[in-house]
Amino acid sequence: MREPRESSLPDVLRLILAFVVFLLSLLVVFPAPTYLAWELSILVTEWGHVLALIALLVLLPGWRSSTTGKVSALLAAVAMVLALSSLARAIPIARSLPNDLQSAFGAVPPRAMPNAPPRSSPLAFGDIVARVGTPPVQVATVPYVLRDERPLELDLYRPLRVPRGALPIVVMIHGGSWRGGTRKDLAPLNRYLAARGYAVAAISYRFAPRHPHPSASRDVQSAIRFLKANSSRLGLDSSRIALVGRSAGGQLALLAAYTANDPSIRGAVGLYPPSDQVWGYDNPTNPRVLNSTEVLEGFLAGNPKTAPEAYASASPINFVGPSTVPTLLIHGAKDELVFARQSARLDAKLAAAHRPHFFLRLPWATHGCDYNFNGPCGQLSTYAIERFLAAVMK
Repeated sequence: MREPRESSLPDVLRLILAFVVFLLSLLVVFPAPTYLAWELSILVTEWGHVLALIALLVLLPGWRSSTTGKVSALLAAVAMVLALSSLARAIPIARSLPNDLQSAFGAVPPRAMPNAPPRSSPLAFGDIVARVGTPPVQVATVPYVLRDERPLELDLYRPLRVPRGALPIVVMIHGGSWRGGTRKDLAPLNRYLAARGYAVAAISYRFAPRHPHPSASRDVQSAIRFLKANSSRLGLDSSRIALVGRSAGGQLALLAAYTANDPSIRGAVGLYPPSDQVWGYDNPTNPRVLNSTEVLEGFLAGNPKTAPEAYASASPINFVGPSTVPTLLIHGAKDELVFARQSARLDAKLAAAHRPHFFLRLPWATHGCDYNFNGPCGQLSTYAIERFLAAVMK
């Protein structure tokens, strides 16, 4: 029997690479301990195929010739399995998603633009490794309100080939813990929807702590009023509006939709939204990832004891009732910044009120999982949002 040779420099380098990819792959399973680790967890879960390919490099010829090589191969094999597990767990969700959405919101023929057909399936393997092109759209920056003698602006995305009739409106609200972010964030979804016959208004709003609640909510309301007042000039259908928001923007979208009492608002989408601020304060996140206590105290100018009315009025879950608009919730079960329990509780409240809704729970995903538009979360989210909008805007 041939004895393994002593480890060489290539073997040591192979072991280092294997150990690094193995450590990264553990972020698929374990909570991120720091903010940087959370950012890396998005890469690991939504670009898992890339990590798997890197792990595959460890298995180049020669790994069997030393004990170090065999240990490296074992670590790499485990890393590959973990890195590809996100995609594996997305497959059964993709299979059931069309029927789930139809059950929740009814059967609707997908909107179709001649140059931009809707997604034919919730998950396409080819899209994960190849860039998905979106037809060109027109984007105009428009001031919508003056605050402190300075304009707040929105970016209005519209298709180049405008169909007959006015365009239904999607108000897109970015995240950033109510204290940062920009309307330019995650623009591929805006372009995707605009190419399929929607006018997407990605808005800016004022930030805490300088402008605590309800400042941002008032800005959202002002944006809606502006779009409705200028709908004829901009070619918009003021009777068909939906709100979409991510993270803090999800809270703003849900709150505006649930409290407006406006029949023109047809539905709301919340991607990993904090919907109950008291519950969020009582269940803080790891401060090394995000100090949620500090964030909430800045946004609401106090804690639940010193500012109870702010916490209550900023929580969409408190405004669910018999007339609540249809709602789509999208949340990763592994979210370290806004716990998925937030959406699970809102889902239960909507169910108790017998309101049309669907909770797309992604077991592998973390906060900001749709950062990769072509990843498993990005594809499933886009499909769900597109079908939801087609249902509520008809």
